[in-house]
Amino acid sequence: MTDGLRRVAPDSGLEEAVEILERDGALVVEDLADAGTLKALWDDLGPALDARDYSGDWYNGTRTRRVSSVFARTDRLTPVVTHPLFLGAARRIMQRPVHVWIGRSRTALVPTVQISGTQAIQIHQGQGKQPLHRDDALHLRRHPGPTSRVQLMLAMSDFTADNGGTLMIPGSHHWDDERPPRAEEAVPTEMRAGSGLVWLGGVYHGGGANTTDTPRTGLTIALDLGNLRQEENQYLAVPRESVLAYPEEVRRLLGYDRCPPGLGWYEMDDPYVLLADDGPGPRPAPVP
Repeated sequence: MTDGLRRVAPDSGLEEAVEILERDGALVVEDLADAGTLKALWDDLGPALDARDYSGDWYNGTRTRRVSSVFARTDRLTPVVTHPLFLGAARRIMQRPVHVWIGRSRTALVPTVQISGTQAIQIHQGQGKQPLHRDDALHLRRHPGPTSRVQLMLAMSDFTADNGGTLMIPGSHHWDDERPPRAEEAVPTEMRAGSGLVWLGGVYHGGGANTTDTPRTGLTIALDLGNLRQEENQYLAVPRESVLAYPEEVRRLLGYDRCPPGLGWYEMDDPYVLLADDGPGPRPAPVP
């Protein structure tokens, strides 16, 4: 498969991945999820996709099915969201110290990162190309500038140029806000099931057209800076019992954490105190 995007092995070094992301804005991590994880995700998310109607609008796709609240529907995402070339890269790129004065002391504050939006997205035959866009437009920010989002699209089925493989414009995170994206600049992501496309929020991209008779299915998870509002309200989307099915690192990523110097506190304390005394608990019932 050749699509103009750099590819790395799942055990590649973090420095290499970060260098590619900062230069190109996107890369493919081959075999990011193993076969067991992929099967478990299909078992948990497949029925919800089958039961979901098409989105029905020009942007989200009139031949596209979307299922959100993903962390409420499966407890199998830990190895995906914590993969070193996704979470590790997001931390390296976004968790950069911000220096502030507090009285006569100059202090370095390091922001947290958090899970923002999640969706399983299934593009069916006859779906056209999605308009090219930047996901960090949600943050109403100017470009170029510091990265506020790092996103993953895990291929639950093979991605090809013909079945809706995500269209990317490598390097477009370096553009200013006056330059519009052009369709001829975009390249399709081609990757086998289990691989992952990682990209920065400032990169222009969009779902591709599916001209085949087989749906293309992907699972996307966005990581944003902890001082920004989540795209998907994880506190409402993921019940407490589902949060408790995950380890502490993922619970904190879901929002049960405090971003320095003090965003997100509960009773002036770390909100994780609400979960700290609970064990993992039983596996939650699936969300319909």
